[in-house]
Amino acid sequence: MAGSLSKNEVEQYHQNGFLGPFPALSIDEVEQSRQALERFEAAEGATLGALPGQLRAKTHLLFPWLNRLVRHPAILDAVESLLGEDILLYHVTCWLKEPGDGAIVTWHQDGAYFNLDPPEHVTAWIALADATPQSGCMQVLPGSHRAGALEHVMGDTRNNLLSNGQRVPGVEGEGAVYLAAPSGHFTLHHTHILHASGPNQANFRRIGIGASYIPTAVRFNAPARVSATLVRGSDAYGYFDAEHSPSAEFDQQARLYHASTVENFFAAHGSKRTADES
Repeated sequence: MAGSLSKNEVEQYHQNGFLGPFPALSIDEVEQSRQALERFEAAEGATLGALPGQLRAKTHLLFPWLNRLVRHPAILDAVESLLGEDILLYHVTCWLKEPGDGAIVTWHQDGAYFNLDPPEHVTAWIALADATPQSGCMQVLPGSHRAGALEHVMGDTRNNLLSNGQRVPGVEGEGAVYLAAPSGHFTLHHTHILHASGPNQANFRRIGIGASYIPTAVRFNAPARVSATLVRGSDAYGYFDAEHSPSAEFDQQARLYHASTVENFFAAHGSKRTADES
């Protein structure tokens, strides 16, 4: 299998369930991405405010800069080491925490609601600002992915970026490690790794992009069809509908397509979640 990770790094990923951080974006690339996001927020602030929940899911369908970001060669090279050369982008979530807003994420697994068979899914968490313990970076429980899919229950939704407040009962984070990522870097984590994050107590925004990748051989395990974006290689299976890349930033065509795609995604997963959830 090709890719940028060493054999030892691949073994570490399978053993621990996470890896990184790795450098990807230059200072200029980070700045351009942040400026594009914040220009949009400033322009739409009178009606939308900061990027609202419904726009935080599959946001690559709205903004060309984000559509390019999730195809960054450094990220895809690392993902290819784990999944092979034929890769689909299954989902994208923007994880934004403002200073002092109290936003958290409870202990959960990404794969709990994704309905993928087999559950071969890797999330690249891309930092557009420093993700530190102070700013509320991810915490992970090393090796917890080896237990497979665990039962989740609905919980308190106050300040929770998971809109159903889902959590794995009994998990308090003992033995957790911080998965910090400097701006412009990314980390990788397994679909079944238990992870969470605390509030942003820094004096700057924490901006992260969660890009979920799967091999083209993975199926969506439900009667409905959902969409995905081919980002590397070829798709000989056709289990997912192809997604349209945006031609302009937040134009009418992109907005309509994004809205229908996100609605179908959550409906097909049988969830009442809103789009701020990974």
